[in-house]
Amino acid sequence: MPLIPPGPLSLVPFVSVQHMMQLVNATGVERMLADLAAYIEEDFRRWDRFDKTPRVASHSSDGVIELMPTSDGDIYAFKYVNGHPKNTRAGRQTVTAFGVLSDVATGYPLLLTEMTLLTALRTAATSAVAAKYLAPAGSRVMAIIGNGAQCEFQALAFKAICGIDTVRLYDIDPTATAKALQNLRGSGLTVVPCASAEQAVEGSQVVTTCTADKQYATILTDNMVGAGIHLNAIGGDCPGKTELHRDILLRSVIFVEYPPQTRIEGEIQQLPEDYPVAELWQVVAGMAAGRTDRRQTTLFDSVGFAIEDFSALRYVHDRIKETADYTPLDLLADPDEPRDLYGMLLRAAA
Repeated sequence: MPLIPPGPLSLVPFVSVQHMMQLVNATGVERMLADLAAYIEEDFRRWDRFDKTPRVASHSSDGVIELMPTSDGDIYAFKYVNGHPKNTRAGRQTVTAFGVLSDVATGYPLLLTEMTLLTALRTAATSAVAAKYLAPAGSRVMAIIGNGAQCEFQALAFKAICGIDTVRLYDIDPTATAKALQNLRGSGLTVVPCASAEQAVEGSQVVTTCTADKQYATILTDNMVGAGIHLNAIGGDCPGKTELHRDILLRSVIFVEYPPQTRIEGEIQQLPEDYPVAELWQVVAGMAAGRTDRRQTTLFDSVGFAIEDFSALRYVHDRIKETADYTPLDLLADPDEPRDLYGMLLRAAA
């Protein structure tokens, strides 16, 4: 994969937050979500080519800082990401991230980019990819429990990729629901604010839970989830953090990204280590069945996996070739003689 743009080896394309917003707005949110979904599906179909490991996590009482690496043998990628639920009280984001894409043959970075926005987009795109294979045919109504930073991206991804036309919103904080309601005006979706999680779930074929508190929580109880529903659980993404009652898991067909990671961080941390789950990539690749019965309760227990970030970084790398939405960043030392790094330092002082 060539460097972009061609030029001094020391210069690495850097996509700032401003650049990412320009790229998203120029592309269109729904088109970008659909494009990211296509890249994710493409990489899921070649899953066996990737290095895979659970993310490297440093946990504290306040949150978690994680590194998420992977490589397909040609390209290496990693993401730095945090999750600190208390941050919102101080006006900070719960989740922030940046990422790097590199050439395996040389070790040189190809791209450095913000990934706070990009993670929100790829998370929503991955959710919609799962629902494409797992949700009941003809699903049109979706409930979103937890109306924070991920809410609007989820709604628009399911509209663009799965044909959802109505979203029912609930959050314990009414201002979060009001924010989402305002942001989704003009989206083409029918948006219904609800007074409780039970009311939001009523009449929905798809239910997304995306709450932020780092605790064992029961956002959905067993009696709230009827047969035939597809559950998209994305809020439980670290040890000690869940959203669904255990009984829901026991009667669901469960799909995950990478079992060794999900068993540590996902809803299935509530279950025995050998409890059977299916891997989403196998469904996308046509190697395993998705939904097989209209009355099945399907669950995508999503914690986010490095291959999805790889896909997102690969997409941005490809897209910015067509734009000016990056800055060449003087990141790498590039002496005229590779062995004369100290000489380069001396010449700079002359």
